[in-house]
Amino acid sequence: MRTDLSLAEARRVALAAQGFADPPPRGAVDRRLLRRVFARVGVIQIDSVNVLVRSHYLPPFSRLGEYDVEVLNRAAYGRDRALFEYWGHEASLLPLELHPLLRWRMERARRGEGTWKRIAWLLRERPDVPRRMLETIGERGPLPASAFDGVRGTGSWWGWSEAKNALEALFWQGTITTAYRKGFERVYDLAERVIPPAILHAPAPPDAEAFRELMRIAARALGVASERDLRDYFRLDVADARAALASLVESGDVVPVQVEGLRGTRYLARDARIPRRVEACALLSPFDSLIWERARTRELFDFDFRLEIYTPQHKRVHGYYVLPFLFGERLVARVDLKHDRQRGILRAIATHVEPGIRKGQVAAPLRDQLHAMAHWLGAKNVGAQS
Repeated sequence: MRTDLSLAEARRVALAAQGFADPPPRGAVDRRLLRRVFARVGVIQIDSVNVLVRSHYLPPFSRLGEYDVEVLNRAAYGRDRALFEYWGHEASLLPLELHPLLRWRMERARRGEGTWKRIAWLLRERPDVPRRMLETIGERGPLPASAFDGVRGTGSWWGWSEAKNALEALFWQGTITTAYRKGFERVYDLAERVIPPAILHAPAPPDAEAFRELMRIAARALGVASERDLRDYFRLDVADARAALASLVESGDVVPVQVEGLRGTRYLARDARIPRRVEACALLSPFDSLIWERARTRELFDFDFRLEIYTPQHKRVHGYYVLPFLFGERLVARVDLKHDRQRGILRAIATHVEPGIRKGQVAAPLRDQLHAMAHWLGAKNVGAQS
């Protein structure tokens, strides 16, 4: 195994690990190809912003091209589901096989650990509320939060009612899960009525073994990464991640390496590919796992990416919903996009090319990607902001 990498090699390792070195698929994207994406990345983040399209639909598009989102919907919410929703990185879609590996998080949540303060308080001070919520769902079947009285809460935008907190507590604990979504609202049901019995009743590994496997999945998905990058992938605690990483080094599943120009040790996954070149061309969700860890994105790609959704409009530099554009082996531009559904137009509100990149280098491939995305979204055309 290598013990040192050039910065260019580290970039190519990272891109290959995330599936960007694969040739585009031929023919329609089916469930098998979708599973391949999840096998590579391990987890896809969910986000509610819908100015373009829900974020969890974008990573498969970035890696596979145009596909029928119903393939993903069926895999996540159909009768023969292959995915489930839980706290992976943030709110996430994960392969069902990872359910036993996250039972430790569910168990800690039952003790009020590792979750939000308001949920810990509710479990400690008002355990009757989640118990009533659970009984109601058990009796009535799948229900959204809006089915319960008072769920909208009062006060600020962040204010949640006890009922909503109770549902979130039960979700953290794995007692209920997302049966399906109505619009974007979760519809909850008992986990035993959603998660296949073979998965739900599979024994949970010891915590240390679960941490080790999650870190191994992260290492495989990232290709080469720092300790911080690896533990951030599934949001593990420092002590748990360090012990797991030491075990992976000892077994040879990851190898400590030095990357040219980067301070500190990185860890190379044992089966990581180091392609001679990568010819990627993709628009990335701002929540894509390739760019989750901003420091890593800056180090590997010289790309300082900041999410400006929550930045006041007058302070935004690049725009509200900005997608990085991956071309070849570099992140070469940022495009602020909006799907104008009423007019059937994919609006490119602003495009910012990175320093040192000539617009002529990226104009044609970016235009092709925008038209492919427009076609995928059902938009009739690509246009500027009106």
